[in-house]
Amino acid sequence: MRSLAPNGLARAAVRFKPASFAGTFVALMMSALIVAACGILLETGARASVPAERYAKAPVVVAADQAVRLVADSIDGPEETVYPLPDTARVDVGLAAKAARAQGAEAAVPDFAFPVRQGNGALAGHGWGSHAFTGTALSAGAAPRTGEVVLDAAAARTAKADVGDTVALETAVGRTDFRVSGLAKAGAGDTAAAGAAGAAGAAAGGKATAWFADAEASALAGHPGRADAIAVLAAAGADTDALAAAVEKSLAGSGAQVHTGDGRGEAEERGLAYAKETLLGLGSQFGGIATLVAVFTAAGTVALSVGQRTREFALLRAVGATPRQVRRAVATEALLVAPLAGLVGCLPGIALARWWFGQLKDRGAIPEAVDLHVSWIPLLAAVGAGLLTALGSGWLAGRRPAKIKPGQALTEASVERLRPGVIRTVLGLGALVGGAVFAGVASSSVGDNAANASLGVIMLFMLAVALLGPLVARLCAALFGLLLRGGGASAVLAAANSRTNARRLASAITPIVLAMAFASTLVFMHTSESQIASEQLRDGITADHVVTDPAGLPTGSADRAARTPGVDAAVSLLDTQVLVTVDSGGETTLQGAATQGISGSGAQLAEVQDLDVRSGSLDRVGAGRIAIDKTLATSAKVEVGDKLPLHLPDGTEARPEVVAVYGRGLGLAAVTMDRASLAGHVTSAFDSTLLVRGGDAKSLAALGEVTDASGYAVEQNVDRELGAWANYTMAAVLGGFAVIAAVNTLVMTVLDRRRELATLRLVGSTRRQVLHMLHWESLLVSVAGVALGTTIAMITLTPMMRGLTGESPHIPPLLYATFAATAVSLGLLAVTLPARAALRDREA
Repeated sequence: MRSLAPNGLARAAVRFKPASFAGTFVALMMSALIVAACGILLETGARASVPAERYAKAPVVVAADQAVRLVADSIDGPEETVYPLPDTARVDVGLAAKAARAQGAEAAVPDFAFPVRQGNGALAGHGWGSHAFTGTALSAGAAPRTGEVVLDAAAARTAKADVGDTVALETAVGRTDFRVSGLAKAGAGDTAAAGAAGAAGAAAGGKATAWFADAEASALAGHPGRADAIAVLAAAGADTDALAAAVEKSLAGSGAQVHTGDGRGEAEERGLAYAKETLLGLGSQFGGIATLVAVFTAAGTVALSVGQRTREFALLRAVGATPRQVRRAVATEALLVAPLAGLVGCLPGIALARWWFGQLKDRGAIPEAVDLHVSWIPLLAAVGAGLLTALGSGWLAGRRPAKIKPGQALTEASVERLRPGVIRTVLGLGALVGGAVFAGVASSSVGDNAANASLGVIMLFMLAVALLGPLVARLCAALFGLLLRGGGASAVLAAANSRTNARRLASAITPIVLAMAFASTLVFMHTSESQIASEQLRDGITADHVVTDPAGLPTGSADRAARTPGVDAAVSLLDTQVLVTVDSGGETTLQGAATQGISGSGAQLAEVQDLDVRSGSLDRVGAGRIAIDKTLATSAKVEVGDKLPLHLPDGTEARPEVVAVYGRGLGLAAVTMDRASLAGHVTSAFDSTLLVRGGDAKSLAALGEVTDASGYAVEQNVDRELGAWANYTMAAVLGGFAVIAAVNTLVMTVLDRRRELATLRLVGSTRRQVLHMLHWESLLVSVAGVALGTTIAMITLTPMMRGLTGESPHIPPLLYATFAATAVSLGLLAVTLPARAALRDREA
């Protein structure tokens, strides 16, 4: 540790040349900001939990596994991958009797939650038995029996009903008359917004509730004999852990999971699994990329700072400083700057994480009950990453000045080395070849395989640019220098300076390449998908009218519409998602696929929706037979006539036959199947959309909100734009960081050239000529960075989009011009302001 103790050389360098370290401080601070923010999101995802609300008074809850788990062999042994289910997996109602017999159990109550339509509104439906743990109590009348219902005040007021009256309600089994047996005041558990109760309550706005007899609740929910969960109540004096162990033993072999503590909250809040997946994805996948970008950029800035003082190190060697003293000085400088920069960067990092987390929560990606978890672990990692980056890059940059002979050091300090290091060149060429290989793999792949390979393309090419920076810069300087020859003396001098100081030029180009490559890839990936999806949706909806309702369409909507005068065809759609088994890089994975369950035949669907069938026929879609999108078919390696392994929304395994492959799965749905095969595996059996050909809008208004195909397409595009927010945010974070790094580097470079600028003024150059020279250099740096970044983005995007959509990337010209103009403008500003200050100081 003695070699890292502060010494006079380091303290003097920081004290008397603060400008040289200001840029390093900014780069390390920004690096800590990115690492801290992503680390906080990652830790929050790993520790995310929600307190039990609906099941707060039930110490033990039995529920099905809400995920599909695939186990694959790896180098470290069997490795399990978890895929959250699109909908709720349910347990056998018969398990309640077994759980009730466990030692320490007083009772075991099956719990049901499902939406119920009342006129044009919706209610949250439950089994009456849940009152035992929710706190719901009768205010009038009696508990419901078969054919009866208990309403809360809001539902009774809407129905204008009292005890003894009859109300018409719609459930999964259709429209039925129920006798009101009683009125009740909902308890805390029934008013909770979480879990299965929340899913039904969301449709009803959480304001109205109906309770049915437990004997018929599962059938009314559309899942006969199945319950969302089983709440186990403890006998007086029973220990919760002992009760849980007894229940688990009594249910051994059933596949059901036993939850206590916060695990009960996870059982009732399905959104928690997706929230964890989102946060872990941001923190690990995006966080890993962002951290690499931050570390590479910070390392380049530190190396530039050390490289700018090569002459000082040479003088120190000339007056007797040993190599060890020089290395020690560089390491101590890092110790003096990096920890403080890291600590300062952690504060805005926490703020960024809080903002990001809040935005995700506002958009429904994270349940309200989940809190952001901020601990010392990601903050320590942020400070440590900055310190290691500063030490490593500083040591590498100062290694040669410290070890060569004093005379040779002075010679090299006066003229930049034209030849980069052998190791750096070999690694850079390796990254370049690797990027080319990945580009070839991506171009020959489809689906997720193309996307995964494309990620390797951009990372390897960015690594190649960072390692081969001086060579790339010299090539750019030579190429653009030809164009600058006609720009006057200032332009010619700028070209010559750029060729001579390629390392300095590379330090400025690399961050701009990073900004353009990552921002363009993330943003234009969305614009490409959105453009293609919009076209497919616009061309695919051939119906004259589209009917929708936020609470779900009334049962039998398609039949009612078909009987309307003038209607030629009517098909209702039940929208959900299934998990399809696909091949990803030789490994079996599950991929979520948007799915539509159709009420009629495939022939009827073809009258209101054009899926662009490529092979097979929609006429055969029915029980055990489905149609799928061509991209999904390629990823799953199936053709017409093959069986497609998949998991229905509640996790039920199925192997339907593929009877048709179509081309508009991105804009419409990737899987088309009959409604009956889906209805028993979703929480809400009410259809989402009704497509009608013929008739008039007024006659369909009683079924829901009526619009035409173009209006429906606009609504779908708005939903897609909301989902693309994450891409834009990630682009803004990465692009913003890289742009700040580029500006920081340019400012450092200009301030370091004050002696050079003063010399130009002494030999007769005017102030205006010097500024024009710097402007030309800035333009060269910006244009080169934009061109390289655009090239990398296109090499990444083209195979990715062809694999995902079969089309080329869509790049809006105005948006791209904005990116490029921003990079050029900031480059000019970053050069002009410090240059004016430096020239003014010299003249003063």
